[in-house]
Amino acid sequence: MGYISELRKLIGTRPIIMVGANVIVTNEENQLLLQLRTDNNCWGLPGGSMELGETLEDVAKRELYEETNLTANELSLFNVYSGKELYYRYPHGDEVYNVVATFICENFEGELIAEKNEVLSLQFFSFNDLPSNISSPDLPIVTEFLRVQRGAQVENYTSE
Repeated sequence: MGYISELRKLIGTRPIIMVGANVIVTNEENQLLLQLRTDNNCWGLPGGSMELGETLEDVAKRELYEETNLTANELSLFNVYSGKELYYRYPHGDEVYNVVATFICENFEGELIAEKNEVLSLQFFSFNDLPSNISSPDLPIVTEFLRVQRGAQVENYTSE
């Protein structure tokens, strides 16, 4: 987090607009990858803030690899999120209004290895059995993803 760290030295914990990306990783068993975060002990999506010169897709790929050791072979843009719902106050006091590009990754490779400074655990969860303590900025994203998935399942069922 070089850019944000440098910015924080200048402005302290005051609210900033933080641009970043995260990744909804799903496997062949229709499970969602979540990471247990070290900073708030909540489950969330792999992702993080943009560094100078990066594209949002670069951010998604870099953060996915750094936090999970997985390489995204393909990413597709799911949605872009912003607004009051994505406000977050980190446990150490920094305040952000996130602007997040969320990508879906179904095609990846690598062995799951948690990055020790940010991630306590990595786990794939069934869409119907997600943990209750999902990190607040990720909750609206996960909720929308599940709504879309359930809609697709109903649509597939009725078209047969």
